[in-house]
Formats: sequence, structure tokens, C-alpha cells
Amino acid sequence: MATVELYSKGASVWVPDPDAVWVSAQLLQDYRPGDRHLLLQLSAGREVQYSVASSTDLPPLGNPDILEGENDLTALSFLHEPAVLHNLRVRFLDYSSIYTYCGIVLVAINPYDQVPIYGEEVIDAYSGQDMADMEPHIFSVAEEAYRTMSREEKNQSIIISGESGSGKTVSAKFTMRYFAVVGGAAQQTSVEEKVLASNPIMESIGNAKTTRNDNSSRFGKYIQIGFGRKGDIIGANMRTYLLEKSRVVFQASSERNYHIFYQLCASRELPEMRALKLDAPEHFCYTNQGREMQIPDTDDLVDLERTRNAFTILGVQPDQQMELFRILAAVLHLGNVNIQASGRGGDRSYIDAEDRSLAVFSRLLGVEGPLMAHWLCHCRLAVGGEMLVKPMSGQQAVEARNALAKHIYGQLFTWTVQRLNSALRSQRGHAKSFIGVLDIYGFETFDRNSFEQFCINYANEKLQQQFNRHVFQLEQEEYVREELAWSRIEFSDNQQCITLIEGQLGLLDLLDEECRMPKGSDESWARKLYDQHQSSKPHPHFRKPRMSNTAFIILHFADTVQYECGGFLDKNRDTVREEPINILRASQSELVAELFQQEPTGSGVSLLPGGVSSLANGSVRSGKRGHREHKLTVGFQFRQSLQMLMDTLNSTTPHYVRCIKPNDFKQPFVFDPKRAVQQLRACGVLETIRISAAGYPSRWTYEEFFSRYRVLLRGPQSQEQLQASCRRVLPELIPDPEQYCFGKTKVFFRAGQVALLERLRADRLRVAGVIIQSLVRGWLARMRYTRIRWATVTIQRYCRGALARRLALTLRYTKAALVIQRTYRMVVVRQLFLMIRQATVTIQAFTRGTLARRRHRLMVAEQAAVLLQARVRGWLARRAYGRVRAAVVFMQCCVRRRAARRELLKLKTEFRSVERYRELNKGMEVKLMQLQLRADQEARESASLRETLFAERGASSIELQALRGALQKLESQKQEQPQHSPVITERQVEEMRRAEEKAAKEVLRLTQDMQALQKERDSLGKEKEDLSARLLEQEKAQEECVRQAVSKADAALRAELDVERTKYQGLLREFTRLEQRYDNLREMSLLTERTKGHRRTDSTQSLSLEPSPLPSAFPSPEEIRRISVTSRDLERRVSVWSSETPMDLLMERMDVAKDPAVKMRGEDLGYAYDAVRVANKFLESQLRSQRSQWEEKLEALRCQLGGTTSNPLSAPQQQGLQELVEAREQECVRLRRELKELRSTVTLRRLLAQAVLPSALIPEGSSPSPPKPETVTGLLECRKRDEAKLIKNLITDVRVDIALSLPPGLAARVMFLCVRQADCTGDLTRARSLCSATVTAMKGALKKHSNDVDMTALWLKNACVFNDLLTQHSPKQAGTLDSEEVVLLTFDLSDLSRALSDLSIQAYQQLLSITETHLQCVIVSAVLECETIPGLSGSGVKLGGSRKRAGSDPRPVGGDAPTMASVLRELGALHTALSRQALPPTLMEQAFHQLTYLISVSALNSLLLRKDMCCWSRGIQIRYNVSLLEEWLRCRGLQAGGAVATLEPLIQAAQLLQVGKKTEADAQAVVQTCTALSSQQIVKILSLYTPHSDLEERVTLNFIRSVQGLVKGRSDGPPPQLLMDGRRVFPVTFPYLPPPVLHADQLDIPDSLKISFLRRV
Repeated sequence: MATVELYSKGASVWVPDPDAVWVSAQLLQDYRPGDRHLLLQLSAGREVQYSVASSTDLPPLGNPDILEGENDLTALSFLHEPAVLHNLRVRFLDYSSIYTYCGIVLVAINPYDQVPIYGEEVIDAYSGQDMADMEPHIFSVAEEAYRTMSREEKNQSIIISGESGSGKTVSAKFTMRYFAVVGGAAQQTSVEEKVLASNPIMESIGNAKTTRNDNSSRFGKYIQIGFGRKGDIIGANMRTYLLEKSRVVFQASSERNYHIFYQLCASRELPEMRALKLDAPEHFCYTNQGREMQIPDTDDLVDLERTRNAFTILGVQPDQQMELFRILAAVLHLGNVNIQASGRGGDRSYIDAEDRSLAVFSRLLGVEGPLMAHWLCHCRLAVGGEMLVKPMSGQQAVEARNALAKHIYGQLFTWTVQRLNSALRSQRGHAKSFIGVLDIYGFETFDRNSFEQFCINYANEKLQQQFNRHVFQLEQEEYVREELAWSRIEFSDNQQCITLIEGQLGLLDLLDEECRMPKGSDESWARKLYDQHQSSKPHPHFRKPRMSNTAFIILHFADTVQYECGGFLDKNRDTVREEPINILRASQSELVAELFQQEPTGSGVSLLPGGVSSLANGSVRSGKRGHREHKLTVGFQFRQSLQMLMDTLNSTTPHYVRCIKPNDFKQPFVFDPKRAVQQLRACGVLETIRISAAGYPSRWTYEEFFSRYRVLLRGPQSQEQLQASCRRVLPELIPDPEQYCFGKTKVFFRAGQVALLERLRADRLRVAGVIIQSLVRGWLARMRYTRIRWATVTIQRYCRGALARRLALTLRYTKAALVIQRTYRMVVVRQLFLMIRQATVTIQAFTRGTLARRRHRLMVAEQAAVLLQARVRGWLARRAYGRVRAAVVFMQCCVRRRAARRELLKLKTEFRSVERYRELNKGMEVKLMQLQLRADQEARESASLRETLFAERGASSIELQALRGALQKLESQKQEQPQHSPVITERQVEEMRRAEEKAAKEVLRLTQDMQALQKERDSLGKEKEDLSARLLEQEKAQEECVRQAVSKADAALRAELDVERTKYQGLLREFTRLEQRYDNLREMSLLTERTKGHRRTDSTQSLSLEPSPLPSAFPSPEEIRRISVTSRDLERRVSVWSSETPMDLLMERMDVAKDPAVKMRGEDLGYAYDAVRVANKFLESQLRSQRSQWEEKLEALRCQLGGTTSNPLSAPQQQGLQELVEAREQECVRLRRELKELRSTVTLRRLLAQAVLPSALIPEGSSPSPPKPETVTGLLECRKRDEAKLIKNLITDVRVDIALSLPPGLAARVMFLCVRQADCTGDLTRARSLCSATVTAMKGALKKHSNDVDMTALWLKNACVFNDLLTQHSPKQAGTLDSEEVVLLTFDLSDLSRALSDLSIQAYQQLLSITETHLQCVIVSAVLECETIPGLSGSGVKLGGSRKRAGSDPRPVGGDAPTMASVLRELGALHTALSRQALPPTLMEQAFHQLTYLISVSALNSLLLRKDMCCWSRGIQIRYNVSLLEEWLRCRGLQAGGAVATLEPLIQAAQLLQVGKKTEADAQAVVQTCTALSSQQIVKILSLYTPHSDLEERVTLNFIRSVQGLVKGRSDGPPPQLLMDGRRVFPVTFPYLPPPVLHADQLDIPDSLKISFLRRV
């Protein structure tokens, strides 16, 4: 019981509530012993009085807020039902966490939604991790079972239970998937695939839709997964329990039959299914009773395809699958057989002979229809030793039909399980250990409970008993291990209820006895139950209902259940008539006859190899009564199988998963507290808590206790005397010694004592806080007084200064006023004077202007008269000149026409003279003449145009001179005239005036037109400028759009190229794996032959390239490559692999089983390699097509840009400009065409000039001789017999110390010089063999040093150098080389570059694999757990402590724990190896980019699954550790390749743990900072954030929701995923670095290589 002192004002308690079960309340006053009421304030704000009779009636206390959302219920300070319910609700609704630990039990709540926590990356994150360190997960339980099995070599069991719809099947499926991944990652077997393939099959034939679950398992199963010595899956076995066969013939409302029936109906249109004569499920009696034909979001046709694929994986042939489908379809047609009643009172029945359903049923099963119809309506009885045939009534016939359908389905189910077990049986010996996964029904109670619920609840009683005893045993073992003086913990044992069911004269015994009675009935069985367990000897767990005589009540551990006796006997017997079974045994179908073979009889249970009882589906009733006592009932078989299951579970280490159904409406993330509490009571979670609370639920190590409560300890405190200090001070804090106990390594507390210590600690901290506050406030007051005094003096100084400045300002203003007055008066007088002077000047100006205008008018009139005269005379002169000119032109035309006619006659004469020459040239000169004529015509036109231009210019100059002469003449005449003006009459004056007015009007009109034209020109200029600016802007915008589109297309193309490169490199890894398998098989065959007496081979020749003892075992990879996949010679390619190898003969002689996935034949290997090459070629063609498509898109974009930019030019304002541009363009095109024709004419003339050379001088059959190889010096010559020795000494058998001391790439250079020498001699075969042998030897060296970083880097360098040398000297490089010193190879060996590229990729992948293997085991410990900053997390011990689990490994402490130095050491080793070999910097950057990505992903994924790492202090540690890695990368210049960028998600996660998380501004800062994290990752870290000290606060739900709302609108962030893909591999690209010209004299070959036999040439 909790301490009474904790019930003080402000304490949180839980009070019962009819709706929410428990609600939180707060004490408004302290509780004192003797008080009868507690004044509480509910969470809604209402105050209530809570009655308390004694201290034992006090309400349960609430846990501190720091423990809200704890992932282990046993870590709570107060262990009781409301605390458990509240913690589960908070984790499920607020944090979306569906898993929670409760000691050894994993509580799983069905979310009814897809949650992304089951991917491959999650499996990788949980693999190899401690269960106590990770967030609760089904994978964590599976990993704990797997590790315990591997470490202790003991069998394990995972018991998954819960109500229908709680997620048991899904949990079992994910558990099996986890085992398949971690137990089959390094194996070549297909057992893992078969284990996973069994799930869709069992779901199809054993699952159905119920009102509570869309995919409810209607049977129990126990799957044993067998593991070998290396932890790999080698086999599996399945046991099934209590299939619900009644569902085949009856379904309740809103339910369905088994899925397989609806899948078959959905596939009725398939060609192979048409023979089944199926229809929609609405037309079958066995599928339309529930009126639910379809499940939302489910496609039955797709599910059937998945089921068929699973059958294929498990080895069930298609014809057997169709046999199975025929039987299932026959069951559906059997339900539609129409049985009609006849006779008096309906005591007879018959089936119409034309019944279509019966005919289809008979045809599908291969039986006789009339015979089956007869025995469905008749039965055989034994009377007085004679057999009588008795007709059955219509109801009895329907029941017999339904019994037959259930029996057929039951037998088919049993056969399927047996077939699965035979496919899953181990082919490689016996399993060393196994892990069993039990998916069994949970406790059930309905409005009407029958025989099925009785058996289910009986099984749960047995499991609950085993669970209670196991929990009790673990609790006692902990006390014994800590050497505690403990008393026995009492726990509720349900043995009495189990005895009531299975004991002597129990319910099952009486049921079997009643079934053996000739006239046994459900009513008589109920009376026997009342007499035995109610009247004579009342049983405490048995009750009789008051209002019923055919029911009974059992007080189970979870609830009280009332069972209706109706149907118990029939379901227990589960009989079917013998006559229809005999008909089925005689079926023409082999599968049907196999299903209904004669079952053995007897009292024992015969178990098939699959672990399924052969009589588990009922018995066959015959007409003889003599054998009835030997028939096994369903209850008896179920009891035996349940006992076998319990024996198996008791012999293993169990792990428990309790699935909880949060609501009955299948709503996602909706929590019903009533249903949850009911299931928690039923599944044993509360019992676990009760057992834990009965002892010492709170446990602290001495280090944790000292770190947390050191403020309560007195006296000297040191880390060396932790235990002594705790033992000395604890009695002072808790006076009652019964409330705590000291163990060897831990301090144990009873329930509530940790809360008491927390209160004492809070009081001590509060007192210390008051003292600190008083000192701080005093110091603040003194500082405030000092600041006020200084401020006062400063204010006084500033005030006095301000008064002085004000006086000076007044004096300055007075002086300024006097100056202003003086200046103003002067200005007024001066302005008056200026105004008078301006008036005088204005009068004078107007007078003078009038006189001047008068004189000007006279001069204008005179000038106008002169101008009129000049215009008239000029017009007369021009008219005369025009007449003369027209006459001259006419005369010239006549003369020229006559000359042209003469020229025409002359040309015709010349044409007749050259006619024969034109025929001889066959018209070739025509074009030349036409072109020449056109050129001459163009020249004449140009000359004529120039003459015309010159004539016009001359005429204009003559006219201009004439006009000037006339003007001068007029001026001279004017000067000669007398000065006095002639007498002008009034008429002339009037005419002059009119002319002046007319001229003035004309001038005014012209001026206005000119101004309008000027404005129009200005507006057009402005419009032109605007259009030009807009055009430029549009051009810039279009160019920018095109540039962006091109950049996007380029980025997409690069991304696709990276994806294709990744796929190709993945295929290369797969091919390397196949080669490794081939080598393993070859070594096994060699070892086997040696053990059988072969002559021993010298070890020095083991790796030589001499012919091996198995020359034809497998062709070499080079030989494979020489066989083209697309070659027409298919027989040649097949023959390479089709030969029977000695290894196959050897395996056949030794009776070694050949698993199709482990020991694949050479033919399959060859086809696999060919497929890889075809895929590579297909990918290359795809890349080329994508490249061409990209270029077309780019051209289209450019065309679009051109069209877009030309649109503004088509505006009306720019029409003239556009036409001018088009005309200029056409002119340019025409001139270019003419220039091209002229050039072709010149070329044709040259050819005609050379046509005299006879073409027959060159022989037809001659061909140019191949170029002779140039003489090259500085090569190395190797004799034919020394080639193997050269490769052995240089590559395969070179010592590690010698190899590492060689210059980088020496082996590749030596081999290339030898290949170069063979090429110079013209020996192509030898050159190719040397290259192939070099590649093969390098591969062997890589495999030999598969765990050595230095040697792997060495051969990577040699492969790259060899490839670069071959590429540099390839004949394809002709014309592209700048250096004349490089002499190309005579023969093209570039086809070997692909093999070298593959070898380089293989070496690179091996290099990374070695480093990743070393890093994988230290990343999490070094980056997350290592405390590089000492003392930062010293006080961060979490309240409540964690209960260490039994299967957890001990942690390394002290100097053994990995640190960041370990990570940097591994990275440094790789960097040193790469630098020693002088590999390109870009390649090093790619390697460290991949490794830093692995570090970041592993650390971040672990952080997202570990609640203990999500705190402020740990964020600082992680950031500091990552900064060490960043600094290391920058010091070595590796940050340019993206190595530092891959650490950004981890850095932002560490920053997220450190930033503020309270206000809206903090939320926006979080979203802006964490750009590399997805929304789910941000929310997950905020949800996991756990304060490890009182100075921190938990992140509120409102803040988390604010962050969620902000990140939803973020479109540029990463994809919404929780864990990052740890298996992502970045494609590698090797830069082409042409080496300098290679010469043998430049190589320094040490004598230690022993290759002095090479000769320099």
C-alpha cells in the first residue's frame, strides 16, 4: 500500500468513472488519518467528495508527469490499473505508439491503419540490438528470442494472443518475416521464402471476415521455425488447432465464409477456372448467408493470384492446385444441391435427377451422381445383425449434406497443412534449435457461447496458468540472484478452473461419456453437470443459471461466461455418414481418393509428420455400433493436442505478445477504455503488474540511485563508496525497513516508495532553491540600488547641461531676429525698384516690336512673289526636258532591239555548232551553261543597275547645276533691277494677300502635319523601344525557362543514369555472389576428391593456372563471356553448361541432396549469367534511347523558344520590320544557294578535267593491307611457358608485405607491357589470354584477401590502372590523342574493359564491405552512447529506472566501450590504404560518402527507436561526436564529395534535441532548421523526447501538433518516412585518368618478386 504522506494537497489520484473507467483528479487538501472524505477536483474542473472508510480505501495515486508515456509499464512508480490504462492511452493516441512493454509482455494495440514501422530498414535497426535499449516493437521481441536461442542454445516460443481483430495474425506474420530476414540473409536456401509463402495460403483457407475483424483466423496455429548451427533457417513445421468448420455451411449476418471461396468466385472468368462452373458468390448458399460479398480495400482476384504463387513456391504443381480448386468448387456446388421433402409428414427426402449442382459436384469430384444423391437422402442402420437402409427426412438430409461439406473442407485443410509441412521440412539435417510462434485465439465471450468458445477459453486458461507461473518464476529468480531475504509471492492460480474442465468427471469427461450414450442429448448432459458440480459437490468455479436448465456458467480467470448446452454433443462428435465417404474414396480423382482414405482407429492419437492429428477433423459414423467406443471426440483430441502444446511451451523460453483491440468499430486510432480494460484483465497484463507490485517493483542500481538522490545523502560522497553511502542514508529516509531491501547490485523498493523519495528530493531541492533565491535576490537588489544611484547622478548632469544650452539658444535667437529684420527691409525696397525698371523696359520692347513686324510683312510679300515666279519657270523647263528625254529613250530601245535580234541569230548559229558536243557530254554542260548564263545575266543586271544609278546621279547633278545657274541668274537680275519697287496695283495687292493667306494656311497645315508626324514618330519610337525591351525580357525569360528545363532534364537524366548504374552494380554483386557459390562448390568437389585417395598436390601449385583436376566442371567466366547471349549458335552456348560435371556425379554417388536454390546446376548458372548480360545490354540501349529522347526534347524546347520569341514580332506595329527581316533572310538563303551551286559547278569542272584518268587502273579485288605494327621499344617479353609463373609470382602468390611495398599499380603496368609486346608481335590470341589470365588472377587475389583493406585497395588500383592503359592504347582512340608518343595497339582489346570495370566495381564493393562490417558494430555505441564530454549526463538518470531483461547482454563498460576514436580509426585505416595506393581523390570521396551515409543512417535510425537517447544532454553529446567526424573529413579534404552533407539529418536531429520546444516561434524555428528530416522523423523525436532531470520539461502535445501543421505545408522536404534506408548503395564512377607514356626502364621491379625471367625489348 502506498504511503499515506503522499496524499497531500496537489497530489494526483485516480477515481472510478462509469464512462472513462478511471479519471484523473487532484487533491485540494491534505489527507489525515481518520478523515472520511477527500476533497477532489476532477480534470474537468468539477469538485467532488470522495468517501474514504479507512486508509485502505484511498484512491490510487497518479504517477509523476515525467513518467507519462513510459515505454515499460513496470517502470511506473505506482503500478495499478488506472496507471496502466492511462499510459497505454497516452502512447496510443498522443504519440501513435502501438507497442508498450509490460515486463516480459509486449502489449500491441491494433491501430486499424497502415503504420510505416515494418520496413527493411526497421528490421536492420532492431537486428542485433538490446531489447531494453530500443522502443517497444514486435521486432524487438523477435530479436530477443533469436539472440537468446543463439546464445543459450535453447528453444524459444513467442505466444501471441488476443481477441479476434486485435492483430494476432499480423503480429505473427511480421515475426516470421523478421526471422526470415535475419536468419536467411547470408544463406542460399529458399526456406525463408517458403516460410513466408505459407502465410497467404493459410489466410486463404483458414481466415474469414467476422463482425470484429475482416481477416480473422478461425483456427489456432503453432509454427516451429528450425535454425541451423549458424543461425540460418533450415526448416519449419506447423500445427493447427480447432478449425471452425461450421463456418463452411453457416455464416452470421455481416460475416463471410473462408476467403478462398470468394477468391475462386472472383476468378471465374479465367480460362482455367471456367471448368469449375462457378458464379458470383451471391448465387451460392454457402457464401451468401452473411450478405457480405466484398471486403473494403480488398481484391479477391489479386489475393487468389498471391495464393497460387505461394503454392508454386512451396512446390505444389499447377495440376494439383487445380485439383484443390475443384474440390473447393465442389463444396460450393454441394451447398446448392436442392433436397426436397416427400412422404407423409415429410419423413422422406429426395434429390431431383436433373439437379445441376449435383451433376457439377459429381463431375468435379469424379464420383457417381445418382449414388451420391441416394446416400445423401438415406442412411444405413444395423438392426439385429442386419443392415437396413432408412430414408431420412428433409432436415436430416440437409444436416447430412452440411456434415459432408464440413468434412470435405476439414480433410482438405488437413491435407494442405501436411503439404506445407512437407515443403517446409528441413533438407539439411535436423535443426539445432527452433523458435515457435503461437498464433492462438484469445479469451472470447459473446451473447451466446457454444462449444467453440468453450474450447477457446479452456485453452486460454491453460496458457494463463503457464504465463502466471513463468512470471512468478522470473520474479523469484531476480530475488535469488540479488540474494534478497524474500517471502513467497502469492498469485492467483487457476488450477481449480482447469480441473473443472479437464479433471476426472470434469466437463470434458462427462461430455465424452454422454457422446458415447446411445440416446445422449444436450439436456441430459446439462443435468449431469448440475448433479456433479452443483448439487453433490459444489465447485467454486461452476454456476447454474437461474432462468435456464440447458446452460451453465464457468468463472474463468478473465470473466464469467455462460455457455448454452445446445449443439455441444453434435460438435463434439463431429460425425459424418460412412456411405458418402466410401463414394468419395472411390473417386477417379487421385487427390479426392487420397483425402478420404481409411482413417486408423484406436484410442491413441496418430500424428502426421506435420504435427496435425489425422483425426483432428472428426470421425466417420458407420452403421455398426461396435466401434463407437473407439471414436475420438473433438474435445478429447483438442485436450491431447493442447497438452502437447503446453509440454512444448514449458520446454522452451516463452515470450509473450498480448494484442489489444482498441474499439469495436475498426476506427483508426480510437481508444475505448472499457474494451481496453476488459482485454487487459483477460490477457494477463494486469496480473503481471499485480505480481510485480506484490514484491519490489522499483529497482535501482547503486550508481543510478546515488546519481539521482545524492542531494539526500549526508556525509562524504564518493563514487568508490556508493553502496556504503546508500546503505547508511536510506534507513534515515525510509524508517520502515519492510519498504526496501538491499541486493548485491540493486536497491529494491516496494510500490510508492520511489514517489516518497521523489517528494523528499523535491523538498530538499526546494529548500536549496529558496536559499539560492534569497542570495540572488539580495545581489540583484544591491545591483539595482547601484544602478539607480548612477542613473540619478547622470540625470542631474544632463538636466544642468540642458538649461545652459537653452540660455545660449535664446541669445542666439535674439541676434538672429535683428539680422532678419534688417535684411527684410532691404529686400522690400530693392524689389520696388526692380519692378519700376521692368515696366519701363517692357513698354519699350512692345513699341519696337510693332515697327519691326511692319517692315517684315513687306519683305515677306516681296519674297513670295519672287518664289512664285521661280516655281513657274522651273516647271516649264522640266516639262520640256521630259519630252526630249522620252524621245531619246524610245530611239535607244529601237536600236537595242535590233542589236538583240542580231545577237539572237548569232547564238542560234553557235548552238547548232555545239550540238554534238553537248550530246557527247550527256547534258552535263547544260547546267554549267545555265549557271554561267545566270551568272552573266546577274552581272549584266548588276552592271545595268550601276549604269542606271550613275545616269540618275549624273542627271540629278546636271539638273542641280542648272537650278543653281538659274538661281544665280535670277539673283543677278534682281540686283540689276532698280531699288525702288514697281508700282503695284490693288489687284496685285489683293492677289498677293490671297497668296500669302493661302501660303500661310498651307504652311500652318504642313506644320501641323509635321508635328503630328513627329508625335507619331515619337510614339512609334517609344513603342519600338517598349517592344524591344519586352522582347528582350521575353527572350531572357524564355532563355531562363529553357535553361531551367534543360537543367531539370539533365538532373533527371543523371538521376536515371545513377539508378541504372546502381541496378547494374547490384547485378554485378549478384553475379559475384554466383561466382562465389561456384568457387565454393568447386572447392567442395576438390576436397571430396582428395579425401577419396587422390594424389596430393604440392601447395606451391595450388593456385597456379595449370589445368585443374576438374577441367570440365564449369567453364571459366571468360569462356562464358565469349559466348554471346544474342548469338545464333544456341547449341554451343547450351553445350558449355549441359555437360555432366564430375562434381555432379560425385554428389550423386554421395547421396547429397541438391536443393534447387543452394546447389544450382551449371546450366542455371549459365542462364543466370546470360540474363545478367542481356539486362546490361538492355540497360545500355535504354540509356542511349533516353539520351536521344533528351536531345529531341532539348531541340523541341529550343524550337519552342524560337517560336515564343518570334511572337512579339508579328504584332501590327512591327509588321513592316518583320517583312523586311523575312526579305533579308530569303535573300541570304538565295545567295547561299547560288554560292553552293557555284561551288558544285567548280567541283564538277574539276571532276571533268580529271575524267581523262582511266578508272580501270585500280584492280577490283584488291584491298588495302593491314597496317604493320610500329616498332615499339621499352616493353617486357614473357615466354609462353613463363606466363603462369609470372602471374603466380606477381599476383596470386605475392606476399602481403612485398605487395604493399611495391609502387602503386606496378603489377598492372608489368602485365600491360607484356600484353603490349605480344600485340607488337601480332599474336592476338596470346595477348587476349594474358589479359584474361590477369583479370582471373586479380579476382582470385581479391577473394583470397577478402578481409584485408590494404590488399583490396592494392588490387583496386591495379584493376583501374590496367583498364586505363588498355583504354588509352585502344585503336578506338585514334584521332583523339594529343600526344604523339602514345603508340596504339594493333588489335582492339577494349572488349576486356568491361571485365576490368566489373573487377574494379567488385574490389570497390569489397573494400566498402570490409569497412562497413567493422563499423556496423561500433556506430551506435560510438555516436550515440559514447560520452565524449565527461560529466554532461551524470545527473540525467531517468526517474523510475529501467528493469533489465533476462535475455539482455551485458554492456561493455570503461575502456571496452566503443568510442568515436574507434570509428575514426576504421575510417583512417581505409583512408591510409587508399592513399598508399594513390587512388583518385574522386574515388576516395565516393567511398567516404557511402560510409558517412551508413554512419548517419545507422545512428539516426537507432535514435528514432530509443527513448533514452532523446534528451538535451544526449543531443549535445551526439553533436560533438558528429563534429569530430566532420573535422576529420575536412582535415583530409573529403568534404567535397558529399560526405559531410550525408551527416546533415543526424546533425539536425541532434539540434532538435537542443533547441527550445515551447512557443510557436520555436515550432517555426524547428521546421526551418530541420529541412533534412521528414515530418514523421521530427514528430517521432519530439514524441520520444524525455527529460532526464527536473530542469527540463516534456514536449507538450500542442507543440507537437503545431509542428505537424507546419511541416504539412513543406513541399521541398524529404519524403515522409520514419527510418532511412540503410541498404541504399550509391553508384560508383571511376574517373578515366590516362597515365603517362609507359616504358620498361621506368619500372623499378624488385628482386623479391622473382620475375627476372622477363626480358626488356
